[in-house]
Amino acid sequence: MNAERHRNGRVTATPAPGHLPYRPVRVVDMELTAPGEFLAPGRQEHIRPRGKVLALVRAHGHPVGMVTADATDPHTLWQVLARTAEREYGTRTAGRPAYDAGHLRSTPSGDPRGTSDLPDISVIVATRNRPDLLRQCLDSLLAMDYPPSRFEVIVVDNAPSDDATERMLLARRDGRVRYVREPVAGLARAHNRGLAAAHGRIAAFTDDDTLVDRGWLTALADTFSDDRRIGCVTGLIVPAELETEAQAALERHGGFGKGFLPRTWSLQAPPSDPLFPFAAGHFGSGANMAFRTEVLSALGGFDPATGTGTPAFGGDDLLAFFRVIATGGVLAYRPDAIVWHRHRRTEEALRAQAFGYGAGFGAYLTGALAHEPRMLPALVRRMPRGIRYATARARDRTGDPAVGRSRQLALLEVRGLLYGPMGYLRSRRLSVRHDGRPARRRARSRS
Repeated sequence: MNAERHRNGRVTATPAPGHLPYRPVRVVDMELTAPGEFLAPGRQEHIRPRGKVLALVRAHGHPVGMVTADATDPHTLWQVLARTAEREYGTRTAGRPAYDAGHLRSTPSGDPRGTSDLPDISVIVATRNRPDLLRQCLDSLLAMDYPPSRFEVIVVDNAPSDDATERMLLARRDGRVRYVREPVAGLARAHNRGLAAAHGRIAAFTDDDTLVDRGWLTALADTFSDDRRIGCVTGLIVPAELETEAQAALERHGGFGKGFLPRTWSLQAPPSDPLFPFAAGHFGSGANMAFRTEVLSALGGFDPATGTGTPAFGGDDLLAFFRVIATGGVLAYRPDAIVWHRHRRTEEALRAQAFGYGAGFGAYLTGALAHEPRMLPALVRRMPRGIRYATARARDRTGDPAVGRSRQLALLEVRGLLYGPMGYLRSRRLSVRHDGRPARRRARSRS
């Protein structure tokens, strides 16, 4: 048996010889104060895994890291994982008692932490032609510990090719879920349609290929209540499965993990990052983000010239993060707000995703300067250090023999990055055709 450390939720397993087939890794959720117990990702289902396992390790409810082990006996497997976690993350495994959102259902009306003090939250899930994945995502959302009366779920069907999603939701007959349709393709447009329908003070976003943690909304709500200046909160994204070689390759290449320590960013307290605030990918990802509804609406929502489903391929989440900070707000990252993500399963989808990451980042930078042209001098000043940083990062990725095809993925990202500005301009022209006026002016009029 062997055990390995995982930094920022990324798999660092020693690669098997090229002639051996990929061996699937089971992803589990474990709590150090519950010896011998494993839960399935995003569910309260107890499981007994064997073989190679990647575990999200918690201490008193708080995620502290990810470790892997290999054993045929579940009890031995748990012990190995626990010892590895305590050795690698010892200062964190002591933890502190986590706030248990489950007590809210029976909280007396006079309790200061009762449901009346919690913000109403609108959870917006954009989807397209994936009713089976969406069904599982909704099951996890509706099982959260947040009081049912304090949140709603809005499903936005984005340019669907059939009515399968609508029929699935009608069959569920769940009054907590609302259905709206956005006929024009584009993730930013779908999110804006959901934002327009939202009733909550907080607008939270996740994707249809995710499973959310039971305490997801509680962690988001607590973070917003900590500081009125916080306009956006992002959270931890970990893999829900590593069943295919492509899924493991994406996780090795970087995945979505942003670490297990809380952070905040603002112009008033800038970090040492050589590209801050332009390296918006460090702040989080669109599969796990939330905004004060008034803040996001004042920005005009998401730029419809960005996002999956447009020639820009992405960048809608990054641009929103950047604009929150550029307009004087605070962005917070909280690892307690956990979302489990199903990575792309095929090699072809993985390559397309790598190109899309680069294209989305290039589109985001172009959009950032279009929306905030006053930031151009700051970007020019940061470019030399940023190029050195990116070069060193690429060298680290491709020089590690464990990352396999990471060199190809890195090159695809670079190609996408070079395409990104043109993709944004193409998408912006399409927005003018769809809307009859420039996207930026339309966003202002909506706000």
